[in-house]
Amino acid sequence: MIPIENLLTFMLTSLVIIVIPGPSVLFVIGRAIALGRRAGVLSVVGNALGTIPAIIAVAFGVGAIVASSVVAFTVIKIVGALYLVYLGIQAIRHRHAHIPGIQQRPARTRTLLAEGFIVGLTNPKTIAFFVAVLPQFVDPATGPVWVQLLLLGLVFEALALASDSIWALAAGTARAWFARSPRRISTLSATGGVMMIGLGGALALTGSKS
Repeated sequence: MIPIENLLTFMLTSLVIIVIPGPSVLFVIGRAIALGRRAGVLSVVGNALGTIPAIIAVAFGVGAIVASSVVAFTVIKIVGALYLVYLGIQAIRHRHAHIPGIQQRPARTRTLLAEGFIVGLTNPKTIAFFVAVLPQFVDPATGPVWVQLLLLGLVFEALALASDSIWALAAGTARAWFARSPRRISTLSATGGVMMIGLGGALALTGSKS
């Protein structure tokens, strides 16, 4: 069992990190702006599910190996960056499809969850964060280390899920206001796409271990 003081300190540390907009938040905002609140929230859920393998990997030691390998770390980073760019281009290409009055088929729940999952899975910063931070709050004397790492990771996931959902709902609500004008909603959808492309480019150009 994790000592209560360790858990509380970890939650406070996590909240400080989570509330500062990072790649996950910018991705969610971009999706909500481009596709609406439903897509934003589903992207949050998919992104959270995509980071669970990282938690498991770190708990059983694999995460440390990946984080210490420049090649593995870079490959994961580039794949994730390219996928974000792809999603951004798609949002720009189909920006007019989200104008009220135009008939379109809403994005499938499975598709939105899968896209969010891939972004979460290919975000190397997640593994780096878990490797660097989670072990600091583990006490080997109170129980199996891997169990404590899993629990801490899930606590972080719950906090991030709640925080990112607020960002998604806020961005989606702003989009609903813009939807009163066909031109504004088209521009806003394109803006969400540009944000995702910019985020992908930024991740690709950061250092091999950042």
